[in-house]
Amino acid sequence: MKVIEGGVCAAAGFYAGACHCGIRKSIKKNDLAVIASEVMCNAAATYTTNRVKASPLLLTKEHLADGMAKAVIVNSGNANACAPDGMENAKREAAAAAGFLGIDADDIVVASTGVIGQRLTVECIEEHVKDITMKQGIAGSEEAAWAIMTTDTQPKTVAVEFEADGHICHIGGICKGSGMIHPNMGTMLSFVTTDCAISSEMLEKALKQDVKKTYNRVTVDGDTSTNDMCVVLANGLAGNPQITEESAAYAAFAEALHFVNETLAKKIAADGEGATRLMTCTVKGAKDEATAEVLAKSICSSSLVKAAMFGADANWGRVLCAMGYSGAEFDIADVTVTFLSAAGQIVVYDHSVVLDFDEDLAKKILSEPDVEILVELAEGDGNVSCWGCDLTYDYVKINGDYRT
Repeated sequence: MKVIEGGVCAAAGFYAGACHCGIRKSIKKNDLAVIASEVMCNAAATYTTNRVKASPLLLTKEHLADGMAKAVIVNSGNANACAPDGMENAKREAAAAAGFLGIDADDIVVASTGVIGQRLTVECIEEHVKDITMKQGIAGSEEAAWAIMTTDTQPKTVAVEFEADGHICHIGGICKGSGMIHPNMGTMLSFVTTDCAISSEMLEKALKQDVKKTYNRVTVDGDTSTNDMCVVLANGLAGNPQITEESAAYAAFAEALHFVNETLAKKIAADGEGATRLMTCTVKGAKDEATAEVLAKSICSSSLVKAAMFGADANWGRVLCAMGYSGAEFDIADVTVTFLSAAGQIVVYDHSVVLDFDEDLAKKILSEPDVEILVELAEGDGNVSCWGCDLTYDYVKINGDYRT
């Protein structure tokens, strides 16, 4: 497996483009993107677990019921969630993309992100979708990645090539996510494309298994959005024999998908609203993986832990507190907590013994842009990493007037 350029257009037969259609008139950035394949794709998706689901998401679920799709249209600036004429406008958005591409509206994935509760000015989309110039390669991918951003500070993209049954395949993606990010699939928008030939059933199996270990292990602020989805399109143009069962080729595909999803998940965590550092929490030695995940998520989700990371304060007590209310069972009499970064590492709580550690060194370690909280237990082989970010003043500033 090798990292390559091209993002969501790295795979053969995929192209993308974007334009400014004016959904948010006060912002002049591109706010409408289209991603399309030259041929029909097998498709799979996962969706938010929020009981309040946006109309585009509900329409996409209908369109993907047959496991097939050919294109994606996504707008930023308006979530079309809990909004007047929500389903009608989602269908009009799909129809606009279908007319632009000359394909059936039922083969369109529709996604929206932005303000909840306001009517989507779908007329802007209908008028300006024709302004999009579709491009292959990194140029098309970058346009789409920028257009889907809301409070993100940078586009998020990755691509790799891998081998399946002797054929070189490619898989890449883009995503957006900065706020309203919390586990339970996957709390953002992610679009992944591949030219690997794989059946819809195996694609769905691989995606659902992998989302649990990637996007669902990211938390920024504890809010699960109404619009979150991850969609994977596979057009088969790499020419490999179609993957229809678990095999060496399936394992290679699953490994490549995991790399793409984990990379995008980490980029979401690092770009959390107002964030100054990526925070990784790793729990090792739990009695099983499920226990380790509950503990790691609880630490990553703790506002007090996140605030301590912002202040580069080695407050291990907050880590233990978050573990204690997580609901997971663990032996409190044998816990070790270590803080790590590029500046070094320091054990601050050793086998449940309070240490007199070097505060200056701890602060130096926690002042790096990428920090890790390592919790070690001695109860089994459950090892899990989750990702989050620090909690800063800017998070409140960003969300204090987000709607207006």
